[in-house]
Amino acid sequence: MYKLILADDEEDVREGLLSLIDWESLGYAVMETAENGKEAAELIEKHAPDVVVTDIQMPFMNGLQLSEWIREQYPATKIIILTGYEEFEYAQKAIRLGIDEYVLKPFSAGELAEILRKVKTQLDEEMSEKENVQLLTEHYRKNLPILQSLFLSSLVSRRLQEAEIQEKCEHYDLDLSGDRYLVSVIRIDSAGASLRKPTESGDSGKGLTSVSLKDTNDTQLQLFAVFNIAEEIVRLHPGDRVFIHHDEVVVLSIVNADKQEQLADRTLQLVEEIRFSVERFLKLTVTIGAGSEVDRLSELAGSYGEAIKALDYRVILGGNKVIWIEDVESRQTVPLSMDELKEKELIRCLKVGSDQELIQLLEELFSALTDSKASYQDFQVYLLEMLTSVIKVAKDIHVDLDTLFGEEAGFLSQFVKFSHADEAKAWFLDICMKLKHSIASERQSSYNQLVDEAKEYILANYSDNDISIAKVCQHLHISTGYFSNIFKKETKTTFVNYLMGVRMDAAQDLLATTDLKAFEIAERVGFADPNYFSFCFRKKFGISPKEYRTGVRGS
Repeated sequence: MYKLILADDEEDVREGLLSLIDWESLGYAVMETAENGKEAAELIEKHAPDVVVTDIQMPFMNGLQLSEWIREQYPATKIIILTGYEEFEYAQKAIRLGIDEYVLKPFSAGELAEILRKVKTQLDEEMSEKENVQLLTEHYRKNLPILQSLFLSSLVSRRLQEAEIQEKCEHYDLDLSGDRYLVSVIRIDSAGASLRKPTESGDSGKGLTSVSLKDTNDTQLQLFAVFNIAEEIVRLHPGDRVFIHHDEVVVLSIVNADKQEQLADRTLQLVEEIRFSVERFLKLTVTIGAGSEVDRLSELAGSYGEAIKALDYRVILGGNKVIWIEDVESRQTVPLSMDELKEKELIRCLKVGSDQELIQLLEELFSALTDSKASYQDFQVYLLEMLTSVIKVAKDIHVDLDTLFGEEAGFLSQFVKFSHADEAKAWFLDICMKLKHSIASERQSSYNQLVDEAKEYILANYSDNDISIAKVCQHLHISTGYFSNIFKKETKTTFVNYLMGVRMDAAQDLLATTDLKAFEIAERVGFADPNYFSFCFRKKFGISPKEYRTGVRGS
């Protein structure tokens, strides 16, 4: 059902349309009706309807003014104009306002119903375009292998957060669960690289087709052929992945704890089989570099980097072989570092993250400590880098460091007391939680101050009939969107409703304590139109200003 607002200043027209048209069968739910343009605008803000049916001639705000306002505030809303024949030339302005349909008076309920059906068809078509899930799903399914490959490339290109990796694995339907990982890189040897004597062309195995690419200059065709062989062999090891990255074929080996096998040994045998098959069936030689094992998907970039380093030894050892980094270099611990990505994530958690996100991030940061074989000096440097990020945030919001860290002893002295990473983690968690809650408190305080300043401005200027949310925001030096959200959250009402409440309260006071005429009171409380003031007063209190004054003074 599409939501609809009906606006017409003639009560019999409104009631007649409500009773004569079967709105529900046409696919509409009439939320409310309005007797003038300003009331219609308030109802539109309240309900955000799909369609507005409005007469042109209405008090306080006519139909075209209302339409112009709708186009600015709710551009997707359909507008149907009701107009008399004598107003039609005047109504042609509606074309420039993007009016969807118009109905000439006098009209029958059937004529309006036909227009409503036409508008519903437009809405259905727009909705269909937005919600064509089947087409989107099919398109996504066709492109999923490409998206998976791009994501795998990003895993070996840069260090990603574990939470982001898990989220994208689910999104791309990739199961990369495992306890240890190892990356290998297959690089096609140049034309001058050593080539073993090829096997007989009649050899066959694993259903692979014997193809000679030795003399071709099409490197992309060669790469694709190598990828096909690697993919067919890797397919025999469920869980492992193969993809193309930077004109090289990358193999990701994965092993779970329940499998009693050595990942490095199994991977070296796997890539040796790939190397042998490429030479046998494609008459090409490749050199394969293998990195070291890592425990997390977020560390794959490190294993990939080691595989690339292993390939550099082809210059010394020759091509057409598998080179494992741990055979050619003594394994060195990757130095701990509070890199830019980690720092940004910590700052984000402190400023806008949840308590659980902060706890999870600190778990990840300290896991890097406990899982590495870092020296005590590296341990201290890493903690100092983390602490620097925390202090930067504290200084940005002017938090007193003595309040945050305590006044008894300098916080740097804490580092010599930590004997284990768990102690440091507990201390950091306490400090970060204090800072995070201080930021939240400061933000709430600033929200309260902002709303208080807005209220003061409204109380001082409500008599100005031109006062608007834009003027208040200009006074406060903030954007209207930001202010609207904060004001509604803190006051539980909109700016327009709050301003109207202030004006009505002031009007009550003036009616009770002065002999001013209604039109004078209207002007004093910010109404340019005395009739609209009387309308709003009656709408809020159920009686006219005159009746209110009589009642107050007679009691």
